Amino acid sequence: MEFSGKSKVLLGKFISAIFLWELLRSNVVECGAVGLPTNSITFSALNCRKHSAVLTDFGGIGDGKTSNTKAFKAAITNLSHVAADGGAQLIVPPGKWLTGSFNLTSHFTLFVHKDAVILGSQDESEWPPVALLPSYGLGRDAPGGRLSSLIFGTNLTDVVITGNNGTIDGQGAYWWKQFKESKMTVTRPYMIEIMYSKQVQISNLTLVNSPSWNVHPVYSSDIIIQHLTVLAPVDSPNTDGIDPDSCTNTRIEDSFVVSGDDCIAVKSGWDEYGIKFNMPTKQLVIRRFTCISPSSAAIALGSEMSGGIKDVRAEDITAINTESGVRIKTGVGRGAYVKSIYVRNMTLNTMKYVFWMTGDYGSHPGDKFDPNAFPVIKGINYRDIVADNVTRSAQLDGIGRHPFTDICISNVDIKLTAKPKEVQWNCTEVQGVTNRVSPAPCGLLPRKEIECPFPKDRLPIEDVELKTCSISGNF
Repeated sequence: MEFSGKSKVLLGKFISAIFLWELLRSNVVECGAVGLPTNSITFSALNCRKHSAVLTDFGGIGDGKTSNTKAFKAAITNLSHVAADGGAQLIVPPGKWLTGSFNLTSHFTLFVHKDAVILGSQDESEWPPVALLPSYGLGRDAPGGRLSSLIFGTNLTDVVITGNNGTIDGQGAYWWKQFKESKMTVTRPYMIEIMYSKQVQISNLTLVNSPSWNVHPVYSSDIIIQHLTVLAPVDSPNTDGIDPDSCTNTRIEDSFVVSGDDCIAVKSGWDEYGIKFNMPTKQLVIRRFTCISPSSAAIALGSEMSGGIKDVRAEDITAINTESGVRIKTGVGRGAYVKSIYVRNMTLNTMKYVFWMTGDYGSHPGDKFDPNAFPVIKGINYRDIVADNVTRSAQLDGIGRHPFTDICISNVDIKLTAKPKEVQWNCTEVQGVTNRVSPAPCGLLPRKEIECPFPKDRLPIEDVELKTCSISGNF
């Protein structure tokens, strides 16, 4: 059978159209699509994306040995050119993808497949330096600079880092050894750091062995962090789980952290640098969160809190084999405030302390901090707490002539370990009230018929609903 010239042209166009459709069908991200192919994956995100690519499209090799830093950078650079047109997404498929630091872009999703592992490179040349944080002045590990995080972004809008429980492994043992042997001349990289950004989502991932802090949103707003599993050896240095830092309107929920440091550390700058930068962390909700950290807190407020911390709402918190429940860490020179803090429904087991407030926390960026910069700690509210196997109920230490005030603790039942401390409530320079608390609190917190408050209104971030998106492809 022979075709006319016109028929041959039409047939060629038809074959080309079929080829193009198959190519798009294997890569395109759909939002709310009907009749998805059997190899599709659905997930929740702030926004679905029109354009999509797979890391292998840009030369990625998932053998766990070959560096993919250039592949990640090429993929994200390429997708950034179309991201303004309906958004773009990079899929990390099954495999082990070794990489150094790479930067994200706006209107972008990084999706890590459940059988994918992003591995942090141990080649220091693949971790470029970045500017010191202005609210800190110096690096946290060393006075010099700091290294870019594994996944980094700045001045972004609408950025999503998610997956269907894919893994990001920072291979932190190399960095922990350097730090413990005092060989670091710069600050270690974090796992994920997003700066000066808005509309941020980090979710549905497993993060393991970060070189230092795991998730660090800083100078950012409108943030959702959910369904994370964060794992590090309990003796690993400074492997904080989630550290919102000078951020507004943040939601942390449904996550599990095992850490060598605080599971959540709420921050806002360090001494004179944080005071000058003056950007608080506020409007923060934490809920349905579980922590294991034998040497640190489930939730820490500070110690770097020199821009202020206010309007924090934590509920349905579980801590197991953890040093303390919620700890306030501050000191002379920090300035600013920690106020309007609300905590309820905590379940604690095997704890050194239930309540811990520290007014003499050291660790300064230098000797030029203002000795008259006294932090204001007030409006601290705890209620509905059950704790078992506790060594000491409370260690509450304010600052001389600058006491921590308006503390309220109600409906708390603490059962002690077989060998508890003789003094259960050790209190200095604090003022407040308690009700239905056992063991009996210190005299500085007298009994009053009261139920400590918890806000009834909702923060704006609580009403943000995620969209159902999908990807499909041959992975």
